[in-house]
Amino acid sequence: MATSSAVNDRAKGARAQVLVVLSGGMDSTVCAALAVRDFGAEHTAALHIDYGQRTERRERRAFQEICDKFGIRTRLAIETAFFRAIGGSALTDEQIAVPQVGVEIGVKIPVTYVPFRNSHFLSAAVSWAEVLGAERIYIGAVQQDSSGYPDCRPEFYAAFNEAVRTGTKEGKIRIETPLIALRKVEIVRLGLELCAPFDLTWSCYSWEDLACGVCDSCVLRMRAFAAAGASDPIPYLSQADAH
Repeated sequence: MATSSAVNDRAKGARAQVLVVLSGGMDSTVCAALAVRDFGAEHTAALHIDYGQRTERRERRAFQEICDKFGIRTRLAIETAFFRAIGGSALTDEQIAVPQVGVEIGVKIPVTYVPFRNSHFLSAAVSWAEVLGAERIYIGAVQQDSSGYPDCRPEFYAAFNEAVRTGTKEGKIRIETPLIALRKVEIVRLGLELCAPFDLTWSCYSWEDLACGVCDSCVLRMRAFAAAGASDPIPYLSQADAH
């Protein structure tokens, strides 16, 4: 059963123009920066979903701090406990180890894939967007330089948008993926241009105090900052590995 908790301001009758699915990671934070730039913090809502992942406490903290930094007051955090019950992913099943990155990322779907996760995230986002009157939903899906998750493909979002068009009251809500065609280094550069608070973000799949530096998410992030010629501001288990 899903439960919800209001974080700061989810006032009755609140309105928004754009809703950002904000995990607290690098990509979703850049999406939030784009939303605030284009619509203003007062017209932006942020949704965070606890799906039983290993690093949820750290991600929830990132979500709160990023919203505070941007001045996003309309925010909501919800829990979807069934992912942990279903299992099948290293992110939600403690009996499945989070793997260290292989030589090639994205060659096959890794065990960190959470089965059909983004469909549930988007369903919750669309439901709240209808209540808020928001016609845009931003999600930080990335196809380039990614782990190869099937629910990060453009075809998935095209199909989901058709379902939203036919299954909502007015059919006007559209899911947008502003980063999907960008490489990670381009996302870092865009975030730096937008003054995105990368120091508040969290990407590691394994740990909540220091990033492990060896999971897919950490390695992709580290490579991107290095390629951009920028310093990654989050702490790693071995700082030497982050450079």
